[in-house]
Amino acid sequence: MNVLADGRAAGGSVLRDGGGDVGLTSLLDELAQGIVVSTVEGRILHANQSARHELARGRVLAAHRGTLQGCTPEICKALHDALAKACGGKRSLIELTAVQGPGFSLAALPLKAHSPDSAPTAALLFARACVCDPLMLCLFSRNYGLTTTEEHVLGILCEGFSAPQIATQMKVAVSTVRSHVRSLCAKTNSSGVRELVSRLAVLPPLASPLWSEPLH
Repeated sequence: MNVLADGRAAGGSVLRDGGGDVGLTSLLDELAQGIVVSTVEGRILHANQSARHELARGRVLAAHRGTLQGCTPEICKALHDALAKACGGKRSLIELTAVQGPGFSLAALPLKAHSPDSAPTAALLFARACVCDPLMLCLFSRNYGLTTTEEHVLGILCEGFSAPQIATQMKVAVSTVRSHVRSLCAKTNSSGVRELVSRLAVLPPLASPLWSEPLH
């Protein structure tokens, strides 16, 4: 699905950063957080890779002929109201419910016009899909020398599961999971699961390996 306006290719951009729009586009595509720049009418000027992936799924928002559309009348109204506030220079946060599966939050931010004659634009920032993105979980694990099993346990911890629930998923004893958790805390110098998960939650939102360069 082409999610960019004016017949541009899906990987194109109308953003400028001093003549280096290719570099800016590449940077935005490295983020696991969806970002869309649109007019206040919803015409898409740019969508990064994560946003294009979400729009193509059509669970909450979609794109039709280069324009953002909500998948339900309620979402359409919430989006319209958020863009209208952005036109007036106000920021807003909206909660969007998916047709199927989990929804997500979206922040609408007004963008400064390049000139007095420029049409108002807004940036739409999608909520991250998870506490810790897969690529960052992998890099964090490498930094601290975690085993494959420890990385797997850590990923499940980030999803909010308890030791007994993880034991059920992994089909191992609860004591085994707790042993992995103690090892995780020791290797990462964390006082407990809460601190460990909090550290992962604030890591940079780098894009999924699905569209990133392979790790070396």
